[in-house]
Amino acid sequence: MTVKALPQIDASAERFEFLVAPQHAGARLDRFLAEQPEIVAAHLSRSRIKGLIEDNRATLAGETARDPAKKLGAGDHVTLDVPPATPAEPQGEDIALTIVYEDEHLLVIDKPAGLVVHPASAHESGTLVNALIAHCGDSLSGVGGVKKPGIVHRIDKNTSGLLVVAKTDAAHHGLSRLFADHGRKLSLTREYFAFVWGVPDRAHGTIDAPLGRHSTQREKMAVVSEARGREAITHWEKVEDYGVAALLRCQLETGRTHQIRVHMAHIGHPLIGDKTYGAGFKTKVAKLTPAAREIVERLDRQALHAATLGFAHPVTREEMMFESELPEDLAGLREALGDTAKSGTDRSSQR
Repeated sequence: MTVKALPQIDASAERFEFLVAPQHAGARLDRFLAEQPEIVAAHLSRSRIKGLIEDNRATLAGETARDPAKKLGAGDHVTLDVPPATPAEPQGEDIALTIVYEDEHLLVIDKPAGLVVHPASAHESGTLVNALIAHCGDSLSGVGGVKKPGIVHRIDKNTSGLLVVAKTDAAHHGLSRLFADHGRKLSLTREYFAFVWGVPDRAHGTIDAPLGRHSTQREKMAVVSEARGREAITHWEKVEDYGVAALLRCQLETGRTHQIRVHMAHIGHPLIGDKTYGAGFKTKVAKLTPAAREIVERLDRQALHAATLGFAHPVTREEMMFESELPEDLAGLREALGDTAKSGTDRSSQR
């Protein structure tokens, strides 16, 4: 006599149980589970459900189901065990945050310049992730089974502005789809204010140039061949002309590392304050007024600000749009550059 071993129940897991109705016969196991109201309410994405099934956390007709694509029959009994999210490895830290919006699914942060987004070997603490873990606490339901915020896009340490972060697995999955699509078919808007050296000779333009790692300086990105790089497209529009410099509005169609910084340098208009990609433009500083020169020399970062972020909420589908004013250092730079332009105009009119 053969005794069939039943799946062991994890006492710490939350168990969901369902009976397959006739209209769901033939459905895939993972799709069926993802569409159940109780699963939706638990903010579990289909990719997370698939992972649980492959981890032997589901049963079908009393036996462990390991295939997410398994077809169901009418009257089948289905269970799914969801273990509690494990604590995140980074420690929460009490770091002040400017929170523009927050609900149970996500947060929108106005990040200051100087704050690293994610822990790394050079920055193991003091990051946005450390701050979010402390701020969110138990409201983090878990991304991929771990109680951590879901980072779907980043902005450089020395870039300021808007950033959206997922608090739940379902929000993380939805936002990841949005950012992978780059706003081509799905609703996503990302606009930056960029102060650049020189003034483009057109009112607007598009830079379509692949980006990849620099061939010799691995910490830098560079415009490379299509074979070596990834597609990168930046649309720009001239907002203000200061004679020696300009304020541009840049809209990202893709989201590559250092994209705006590399693209603007590529067309001869690097960002003011960008020590990595703007070397060789120090002679421009001499053309500024003393006040503007002092502000530029004191500016310890690239003059780039993520000013607008719009997207369809990944869970509620509501269209959301957020705007961030220029921070104090860039607002001061804008005023000083405006004075420089006015000073130049006054000198010209006196000739």
